[in-house]
Amino acid sequence: MLNHIRSAVLLRHRGMLARLAAVLVAAALPPTAAPAEPPAWIEGTAYAIPKETTNQGSGYFSIVSGLDGRVYVGCAKYGVNAYLVEFDPTSKAMRVAVDAHKEIGTAATGFAAQAKIHTRNNVGPSGRIYFGTKQGYPEEGESRDDYLGGYPMVYDPATDTTRVYPIPVPHQGIISVTPDEARGVAYVSTCSDERPTESTHFLRLDLATGEYRDLIDCRHMYSFIVVDYRGRAYHPILGGELARYDPETDRLERLTQTIDGAPPTAESLLAHPESHPINWDISPDGRTLYAVAMSGNQLYSYDLTSEGATLEGRSLGKLLVSDNVGNTDCRAMCVGPRGEVWAAVSPGSLSGAYNPLRLVSYRAGDAAPREHGAVAIANRDYTEFVDAAGEPLPWHQGIVTAEDGRMTPNTPMGVSQAPDGTVYVLTIAPFTLLEYSQFRFE
Repeated sequence: MLNHIRSAVLLRHRGMLARLAAVLVAAALPPTAAPAEPPAWIEGTAYAIPKETTNQGSGYFSIVSGLDGRVYVGCAKYGVNAYLVEFDPTSKAMRVAVDAHKEIGTAATGFAAQAKIHTRNNVGPSGRIYFGTKQGYPEEGESRDDYLGGYPMVYDPATDTTRVYPIPVPHQGIISVTPDEARGVAYVSTCSDERPTESTHFLRLDLATGEYRDLIDCRHMYSFIVVDYRGRAYHPILGGELARYDPETDRLERLTQTIDGAPPTAESLLAHPESHPINWDISPDGRTLYAVAMSGNQLYSYDLTSEGATLEGRSLGKLLVSDNVGNTDCRAMCVGPRGEVWAAVSPGSLSGAYNPLRLVSYRAGDAAPREHGAVAIANRDYTEFVDAAGEPLPWHQGIVTAEDGRMTPNTPMGVSQAPDGTVYVLTIAPFTLLEYSQFRFE
């Protein structure tokens, strides 16, 4: 069952998601088979993302905890609009912080609409939130040229205002916006959404003038940009190289990489010939880059202080080590405010039985990543799952109810750790924010 989930989301095709709904509809109704092996459970509080902000119960890895402690989540409403939602952990209230179409000044629909916010949201030292809009999927009769392009945006919670920057590359969406506010710039990655290999331009944006400089087309899907302690920006390149732009020398370098002293293996998925989704995030001091290939079940780190044309990486160990774990799905990874890595991982099951979503962390110096347990929902009435006639609501099939009544989501899309240590996880169908306050700092 989870292999169907991975394929559907990876291909990002609405038809595949519709078939996924049919496969999982029974999983939304109690009871289902017990997990493949009874894990330790970790319960969190669930909050439904406002249902008017999504029409397929979905969003992506678009989540960040602001300096104000509030959580900012990007939503997908295909053919309609994209919204940035703000969650206040004190009042537990959610509201639309940014209506993308209103800010842009468009009423476009269908494939021409800004269908989603798909960026990993980033926050600058100013507290501003950096994100961008992206295309959806063309229906029969629609042309990919109908989509004019995505817009980088910056939302300021202090003034409740948004600045919209121009489309950098025509007909391409935005997949990453990473600020370097000290230098007055941000780095942007675009996505043409083609398969198997797409165009992904690595650009430098002047935050004052709105002017772009196109550095290179890296052709790597789902590209996250990070900026290190020296202000150098990194972007993955198709085939395993890395682009590094140094603003001090105004020079773009192409770096090779090693893992444990050798080139990345095919099994690592770090140098896939057609590219593979790789989740990057950086330590607060800007000296260590952490990476997870979505289907690789391994956490890696890179030393950003090393010199030369090779970026030296090492394997930190498997995310999940259970004997019953098959192929894993990890698109939810972040580095928290104290340098702790967090990941929400969907494990496949070698036995064919359902294997629940796990929460994993890693601290520098640990022998390996630490598995905290399987994710469960404490407040089972947090949203409606059936209509007045008792029929299952559409796009609510992503919550599995086990024989003991325990509810657990099966597809994580994003994770973030707040300034106080609280961990938040995004899951889909219905689009849900899970809060794990037990990890708050002492």
